[in-house]
Amino acid sequence: MEAPDFWNDAASSTQKMKELKSLKSDAQLFARLEELREEIDTYITLAYEENDAELLPEIEDLLQELDGTLDELRVKTLLSGEYDGNNAIVSLHAGAGGTESCDWVSMLYRMYTRWAESRGYEIEVLDYLDGEEAGIKSVTFQVNGENAYGYLKSERGVHRLVRISPFNAAGKRQTSFASCDVMPELDDAIQVEIRDEDIRIDTYRSSGAGGQHINKTSSAIRITHFPSGIVVQCQNERSQHMNKDKAMQMLRAKLYFLEKEAQERQAQGIRGEVTEIGWGNQIRSYVMQPYTMVKDLRTGEETGNVDAVMDGALMPFMNSYLKWCSLGCPERNAQAE
Repeated sequence: MEAPDFWNDAASSTQKMKELKSLKSDAQLFARLEELREEIDTYITLAYEENDAELLPEIEDLLQELDGTLDELRVKTLLSGEYDGNNAIVSLHAGAGGTESCDWVSMLYRMYTRWAESRGYEIEVLDYLDGEEAGIKSVTFQVNGENAYGYLKSERGVHRLVRISPFNAAGKRQTSFASCDVMPELDDAIQVEIRDEDIRIDTYRSSGAGGQHINKTSSAIRITHFPSGIVVQCQNERSQHMNKDKAMQMLRAKLYFLEKEAQERQAQGIRGEVTEIGWGNQIRSYVMQPYTMVKDLRTGEETGNVDAVMDGALMPFMNSYLKWCSLGCPERNAQAE
């Protein structure tokens, strides 16, 4: 960084700064573990010498912190995938349930925003479509920060909500569904062939929740890829050209991972990703009435504190998913067998 020409190459210098931040975080984590170990040793020695049982609660608190910090370190070692360190692009879509599902998408969007804020990540909205009566029909946003994709990849799938409907005068219990798609932001080094005759590019006027989300001009871009059926949209950037570049980047990423997943499924004999946003396809259930529970149907991780989860307390679920995958994703192996 002290080199005179360090800042001449913005892309290279930014990458170096990102690497430095990651290394500093690892070093600080290790230093805290050493500090906790020494504190615990000191307190245990003192408790024995003084025969002081009143020190036990402090020792227990330090041991809990040590265990939590060790778990954080263990999880970081699981973020070793090729793209785990990248930014993440997240798309939420309302499924079966009409207005209820649109409201559910808005709740999920708030949940992920709170989670990102708690980790110091930045949110950049790329596309936003209001529900017809309430909520959000679909939203695509980018989460910028170290290991954003590594954590958020656990959220890919269908999310199911059970609650007493605020839109039903009879107060009946309602089940709603929303899908979450997650892909890493890829740099230009990843080459994917996209032929001009295979795509259609449409421009349209941006629409959404207001100026803080989008630029209300006819610069929004929608790209349809005919062979795969993939549709990507971007309306957040300042110009039509920038929106097109971002949409093409998203399309390249989707096509790249579509081909990669197809190869993995062929090699492992497992089924593909679920396309129907409805019954039987959910990865996680959120129950608000008549009792409260959030349960991940892959890992078995669950909690009764639904409010905390909706406020962004997702790390237990993300960590469990990473550990589950490190064991070879038993459910997927069962499907292959």
